Amino acid sequence: MSRLADELPLNEQPYEPFDQSEDAAADPPSHRELYEARNFFWLMLHQVLLRIGWIFKTESIVMPMFLSMIGGSSLMIGLLPVLNRLGFSVPPLLYAQPLKLSPLKQRMVARSSLLMAAPFAVLSAVWFSGAWQTTGGSAAWWMPWLFLAVYGWFFCLTGVNQLGMHALHGKLIRADLRGRLYTAAVIVGAPVAVVSAWLLLPGWLKLPDGGFGWIFGFTALAFLASGSMLLFTREAPDRLTEPPTKPLQKFVDAWRVVRDDPRARPVAILSGLVCFNFMLFPHYQSLYPRRPGGTVVDYLGEIMLWVCVQNAATAVVSLVAGPLADWMGNRAALRCSTLGLASGPLIALLLAQASPEAAREQFYLVFMPLGFMPVTIKLLMNYTLEAAPDDDHPQYVAAIGMCIAMPVIVGAPVVGYLVGRFGAAPVFIGGLAVLLLAFLQSLRLPEPRHG
Repeated sequence: MSRLADELPLNEQPYEPFDQSEDAAADPPSHRELYEARNFFWLMLHQVLLRIGWIFKTESIVMPMFLSMIGGSSLMIGLLPVLNRLGFSVPPLLYAQPLKLSPLKQRMVARSSLLMAAPFAVLSAVWFSGAWQTTGGSAAWWMPWLFLAVYGWFFCLTGVNQLGMHALHGKLIRADLRGRLYTAAVIVGAPVAVVSAWLLLPGWLKLPDGGFGWIFGFTALAFLASGSMLLFTREAPDRLTEPPTKPLQKFVDAWRVVRDDPRARPVAILSGLVCFNFMLFPHYQSLYPRRPGGTVVDYLGEIMLWVCVQNAATAVVSLVAGPLADWMGNRAALRCSTLGLASGPLIALLLAQASPEAAREQFYLVFMPLGFMPVTIKLLMNYTLEAAPDDDHPQYVAAIGMCIAMPVIVGAPVVGYLVGRFGAAPVFIGGLAVLLLAFLQSLRLPEPRHG
């Protein structure tokens, strides 16, 4: 960097999009270029297989439905987003320094990817064994609690895995290709996932026990295959050292990143606003006007349509957002995706005013804006990768993950209580207001590619 840049304050220094650290310079500069096409393919295939497994455990549809079936209360359903965000925040924050100091991040990411299959293998085994049932055929009292424990275990593994994947992408794939990597994975993975769900889920759900042994078993196999793909990537070893940090200090350091670093603060505020949509997730399907006495089997067609629409929407959004992020920057793509998120509560509120027949016919529209959520989270992390110093990618990604998680952990039970106490409409009006504020905050983001 020039002498002039050395004299500038941190927040005014010119942005350098690729590895400029001493550690990166110590490696042959051609290493990433030499293996980038190969790594792009295997990382894409990993994401494709992950998406296929993920559709069989969709958080907004399949998981709440399963918990209701085994006797879970509305309070337990409200805990799903809390456990989700806890797993995506605390474990990654504690794991960030070991990941940063790991010479080969690929091995740690592959290990966590393979371990993600274990919770669903446990659920599948319990379901096939019949141990979850009482002699009367109903679910045992402990089954909802076992499910919540396994669900939380899975998201602890997933949070660690996603942190590793963001760090690995930041190391192996240059900034102006990461959007295309995500888009390619969704374009290939979403249609295959939708077709798989459409062919397999109806038959399994019609089984007397709901077919969840097959659903969870297939999910476990897909995650095993996904983790195996990472073993084929090629990575130059890092040579980083720093003294170990106490667990409590890691939380303090994350807060300091958000508080003091002008590169992290705007995206941290945006993340805290966007995450309100997670609090609404379990309550979207509860707005569906069910017929009296209806069972899960009676709504198989609707459930399949919702699952497919949500995943197809993610594919369509990523088809635009990925190239837009590579061409104009993640900031531009974030502005579009946050505005798209706000349409979810708006559509839900409009359908709530319609007749039950019209709402049933058009309810699939509610799940289209939910396709913006995974794309928005990916864009937030890619924006963070560009804004953060190269060697500090894990710490910055973990800090932003905490900003997404903490409001959900605190607010999701409150949202569940308010929905039960006052109904969904006032809560969704508040959600619409928060997501519109998120769009306004996206307009204030600086563009790291332009300095």
